[in-house]
Amino acid sequence: MSIAIISEQRCHGGVQGFYEHASKATAGSMRFGVFQPPRTAGGKLPVLYFLAGLTCNAETAAIKAGAQKLAAELGLLLVTPDTSPRDTGIEGATGDWEFGEGAGFYLDATTPAFAQRFGMYRHVTEELPALVAANFNADIDRQGICGHSMGGHGALTIALRNPQRYKSVSAFAPIVAPSRVPWGQKALPRYLGQDPARWRAHDACALIEDGARFPGTILVDQGDADQFLQTQLQPELLAAACAATGQALDLRMQAGYDHSYWFIQSFIEDHLRHHARALRAC
Repeated sequence: MSIAIISEQRCHGGVQGFYEHASKATAGSMRFGVFQPPRTAGGKLPVLYFLAGLTCNAETAAIKAGAQKLAAELGLLLVTPDTSPRDTGIEGATGDWEFGEGAGFYLDATTPAFAQRFGMYRHVTEELPALVAANFNADIDRQGICGHSMGGHGALTIALRNPQRYKSVSAFAPIVAPSRVPWGQKALPRYLGQDPARWRAHDACALIEDGARFPGTILVDQGDADQFLQTQLQPELLAAACAATGQALDLRMQAGYDHSYWFIQSFIEDHLRHHARALRAC
């Protein structure tokens, strides 16, 4: 499984690189980032995926989150996928920052217009781990997943659907119930069709209500000054679903923080340590 190097730079004793490959899941070229910590004698490294949000790409979290220094110390291989396929040529896939290119919602589309190119769930859960295992010093038996906003939605739903594959999960300001908020109500019908029952597999609250469980604690940070808090995010829905079912959740409301990467930078250390503890225990 070959990859092409776009760029590689020295970073905190390791290497921050960006790469490209021919994706079967999205029927086109896909880019992703990998931070490789300094080489040690400790064998293969646990992998942490960071899924970015609306309008973002494979570089966004790598450049803005400030995760590499501590990841180097903790020995975490950081992987940053793109948020969608690019240059699809599909009518309606560009021109709207809440849908289409830059807004793939980490699902496999089933509607005719989008099914061929928007296979982001398979890309993140199957294709990308295989590429990382084949090309980097990665221990794919020790994977964690994290994300922001739409990427937080992706991290939560992917972990809940694959608890045997991911050993840790966390999110910053996630869309916890896309079926019930405008962002999801715009995207899910266009990707999955008009039947709301089909959306539930891509809705963290619905998954928990329907019996999905993650064996560890879900860590979520949410700023109380987030401009999308009441309209799009509604973390109280996740808290209620977890409380009703016994799913372990550490929901931390952070006073004065908004939806930006300044918020993520402020708490990324806690998230990296959360993942490192779980991945070391495997």
